[in-house]
Amino acid sequence: MSALFPALEAPSDRPALSCGPDTLTYEELARAAGAVAARIQGAGRVAVWATPTAHTAVAVVGALLAGVPAVPLNPRTGERELAHILGDSEPTAVLAGAGDELPAGLAGLPRIVVDPAADGPPVAETADPASPALIVYTSGTTGPPKGVVLSRRAIAASLDALAGAWSWTADDILVHALPLFHVHGLILGILGPLRRGGEVRHLGAFSVAGVARELGGAGGGTMLFGVPTMYHRLADALAGDEALAGALAGARLLVSGSAALPVHDHERIAAATGRTVVERYGMTETLMNTSVLPGGEPRPGTVGVPLAGVELRLVDEDGSVSGAYDGETVGEVQVRGPNLFSGYLNRPGATAEAFDGDWFRTGDMAVREADGTVRLVGRKATDLIKSGGYKIGAGEIENALLDHPGVREAAVTGEPDPDLGERIVAWVVPEDAGSPPTAEELADHVAGLLAPHKRPRVVRRLDALPRNDMGKILKKALTERG
Repeated sequence: MSALFPALEAPSDRPALSCGPDTLTYEELARAAGAVAARIQGAGRVAVWATPTAHTAVAVVGALLAGVPAVPLNPRTGERELAHILGDSEPTAVLAGAGDELPAGLAGLPRIVVDPAADGPPVAETADPASPALIVYTSGTTGPPKGVVLSRRAIAASLDALAGAWSWTADDILVHALPLFHVHGLILGILGPLRRGGEVRHLGAFSVAGVARELGGAGGGTMLFGVPTMYHRLADALAGDEALAGALAGARLLVSGSAALPVHDHERIAAATGRTVVERYGMTETLMNTSVLPGGEPRPGTVGVPLAGVELRLVDEDGSVSGAYDGETVGEVQVRGPNLFSGYLNRPGATAEAFDGDWFRTGDMAVREADGTVRLVGRKATDLIKSGGYKIGAGEIENALLDHPGVREAAVTGEPDPDLGERIVAWVVPEDAGSPPTAEELADHVAGLLAPHKRPRVVRRLDALPRNDMGKILKKALTERG
């Protein structure tokens, strides 16, 4: 395998990275990251205070050049969770910007200040492709966060598979505003462009104006990465904003991930810009598994086909492998390939439980269409509802609810029912709080689009759905409120 960053082996004055006040060419990035690498050579692991700045990108690239595993830390992590991550990963130092205010929990670690303007010697990569590159912690929704060990080989394999699917080259300019402590924002959004030798422009914080500015005009971005919340705000802003529509239309690729993009937002963006949003499917442990292929027929609600090198199968509750490509038979997604993680840090038992032989159990439920396209219907733990003898995925009901003009946001959960086993509960944020759609209206709407047994039996209205930093709905918080 080649180095993770071939463009840093012969650095040039090509633009590499811009974020806020910092703009670096490949020559400048090589020297700034080289300065970091020189200071941490031989360290066991290092933590990175992962603010949405150039400091984070330089720190992570420096660690990768030095062959030192990096542990990105979410700056919004609470005291207890931070203590767990530090105790589990045992970093020897924390990399941070000079102006970053670090919490008391990091006081015991040596601090290495990262300077994007540093002028250190360029460093050549020498680490084994199988060696750990990053340790990314899960969100901890089902217990303490687990450290996912990602090898250099897995990162390269996943980024190269995406490059093949998306025709991603050094000529592309990626625009995004995603957090830099997880796979989507850091690996895809920062390491992806740098591996290709292209350019990344990070907005620091998402804004409609920022997207329009960086995508618009000559020399503007060619790709946009975002999550559904961002695309929903863009769709809202498109009405009457010709400059924004032109900017989005000028990008060759709009990519959404981390959660399903509602069909309504797909349609509004396509109608205003002539561009369809491409969805892909991945997770921390597997990096990227599937993607919709650009240029094909729009298929809102699907996440495409397996990427090169990725094998995917659906498995029933009894362990049998489903061969159905009927768009109806639900099974758990299992995958294998070079994109998989190496294991959970310090948790051999959890690692073993996560695999069925050499297949990783994702916990995601899906169906496959006749052409092999994958359509996710929810998580096995929270989104598989067993009602009246049927296995129902919450995701398809959520999409149906979002297709109703009176619904702004929607989530679906199950709750115990003495007759049905579980009843379907819809949590809805109406477009007009003063005149929300009735429960009967929404039930009929879902039954008409899907099937009568998939209609919600209970509708609960909220002002907003609880979400995490990535915009994913926190269903545990919904079920706890009852």
